[in-house]
Amino acid sequence: MIEKAKKLVIFGDFGLFVMKKIVLLMVTLCSVFSFAQDNDEQIQKAKRIANNFVYEGNEDLKSEDYIEAEMAYRKAISEEQSNISGIYNLGTSYFKKGNYDEALFRLEEAAVKSTDKAEKHKAYHNMGNILMQNKKCKEAVEAYKNALRNDPTDEETRYNFGLAKECEEQQKQDNQNNEDDNQEQNKDQNQDNKDENKDQKDQDNQDQNKEDDGDKKDQDQKDGDQDEKEDGKPKDDKQDQGQGDKDKKEQPQQPKPQQGQMSPQQIKNLLEAMNNQEQKVQEKMNAEKTKGVQIQTDKDW
Repeated sequence: MIEKAKKLVIFGDFGLFVMKKIVLLMVTLCSVFSFAQDNDEQIQKAKRIANNFVYEGNEDLKSEDYIEAEMAYRKAISEEQSNISGIYNLGTSYFKKGNYDEALFRLEEAAVKSTDKAEKHKAYHNMGNILMQNKKCKEAVEAYKNALRNDPTDEETRYNFGLAKECEEQQKQDNQNNEDDNQEQNKDQNQDNKDENKDQKDQDNQDQNKEDDGDKKDQDQKDGDQDEKEDGKPKDDKQDQGQGDKDKKEQPQQPKPQQGQMSPQQIKNLLEAMNNQEQKVQEKMNAEKTKGVQIQTDKDW
């Protein structure tokens, strides 16, 4: 009986413990539900406030009050950061003001954050329009492609896509022509530079040759003055001097007579004089023979 009572006491303590856990769990669930409910109410409240600001911005945009519209859309985004209408319309207000860079940024943000294909299509379509406005045809082609991926049935987007493709091809052709013109211009410029360098080089060579000729003449004059000092006679030309030296070498050198002796030329002259004298004597002897008178001849050497 006592053992049975103990078991009941133990069971009673365990049951009390379980009951406490159940109560605590229920309180927690009630708190979570209440918090979730409050959070959902806050989200819905922020959404309502954001939509009101979007509405105000739309009215300002219709009246072309772009500054007020921008402020209203910014307030809407501040209340609900995922408010796609506020982001998209803010981009539209920037576009109408002519601030294309900021408009592109906001429209791309709307396209990325949106989960609705219709909203994505509109964002990419308007991005393509802005890019075409800025003559960025290649980027516009990609924007229109993304728009068609989200709505392939939009004929306006398809038409704009075709215009962007033509614009892209024309820009490619213009860039190629400009590149060819630049290459041709650079080629002509390089050729002109080469010609100028060649002319300058030729002129430098001519100047150097003139300078060398002047140095050579100065040296020849200097050599001539030196020779004139040595020989006592002016030298007309260094080459003539060399030719004269050569002629002197080719002429046979006459041996100089020693003192007390006759030179070969003197002997030759003497022999010729003796021959002439002998001839005269012979003529005279012949004449005397004719007369019968004999004359003795002597040599005077």
